[in-house]
Amino acid sequence: MPSLAPEQFQQAVLDWFDRHGRKDLPWQADKSAYSTWLSEIMLQQTQVATVIPYYQRFKERFPNIHALAQADLDEVLHLWTGLGYYARARNLHKTARIISEQQDGRFPETVEALAELPGIGRSTAGAILSISTGKPAAILDGNVKRVLARFYAVRGWSGQTAVLKQLWEHAERNTPDARAGDYTQAMMDLGATLCTRSKPSCLLCPLQQECKAFSEGLTDQLPEPRPKKTLPVKQTWMLIIRDREGSVMLSQRPPSGIWGGLWSLPEVQDLRDAQSELGIEISDASVMPPVRHTFSHYHLDITPALVELKDPINFVMEGPPTLWYNTRQPQNVGLAAPVKRLLEQLNSPEGGQS
Repeated sequence: MPSLAPEQFQQAVLDWFDRHGRKDLPWQADKSAYSTWLSEIMLQQTQVATVIPYYQRFKERFPNIHALAQADLDEVLHLWTGLGYYARARNLHKTARIISEQQDGRFPETVEALAELPGIGRSTAGAILSISTGKPAAILDGNVKRVLARFYAVRGWSGQTAVLKQLWEHAERNTPDARAGDYTQAMMDLGATLCTRSKPSCLLCPLQQECKAFSEGLTDQLPEPRPKKTLPVKQTWMLIIRDREGSVMLSQRPPSGIWGGLWSLPEVQDLRDAQSELGIEISDASVMPPVRHTFSHYHLDITPALVELKDPINFVMEGPPTLWYNTRQPQNVGLAAPVKRLLEQLNSPEGGQS
């Protein structure tokens, strides 16, 4: 076990933060629970540089929890388009409504109560509480897991219950009573800027002298990655149906599941099934180059097709809600990322050509 007591660990981290920590991120200017929550949800599985413009647009459009709660989900998803993991946006909207309507706009002030809200887990709850109120609450996001796994040479993948329990014990023990918010930010900064996945800057790290991974030459082996598995591949056809003005028909996906609530192109497993699945008759189809979109648990191979209908005037598609999307004057609706790229492609000089 490294020789640093919790007080020494905390002091080393906070001294480094005072000299080198990030203090000019947009959400650091306003450490309210709302701003902290918004940034923490966006930062889940997403880099700071990517999040900044999204956060700024959200704060400009939804300056407080009530504004977000009153917004249509479509507008929230539209502003989220491109960030991925859209369940975060749906949960953001759900939580905003709960806090606005049931709690008079006030966030809970315990980790347990925060973690009961949609999209907020134990670590995110700790970050919100410590940064916005200064109360001691441990966090264990990806950056902090990496710092602690290396410092204590914790073996095993952090998704395993026993390994995660061990990391939480280290996180709880080292969280200070004073300056808890600064300590939270400091630990995240350490992982993001020095204790990076590859080529960590160990010589600049305030914990280097007592770090077991550094002393034992294990920094390139820890933390241990998730065991690799081959992702399955799924296939789908996306149909591009245009009216006489060039607008494209979109259908809304179910509220849960992949791309939940977003607008997407109508899909079929086989063009020959378009009539039985969607109630449309195709007279001709021009196949565009295929696109692969990778989710966390499978690859989706998309074959886009520009289709001509046998009876475009009397056309009505069966199934979910639909809209005609003007690609030259886009509506403020949430789009699945590959769909957004395909629609932009239609506006290119060679758009829609097979």
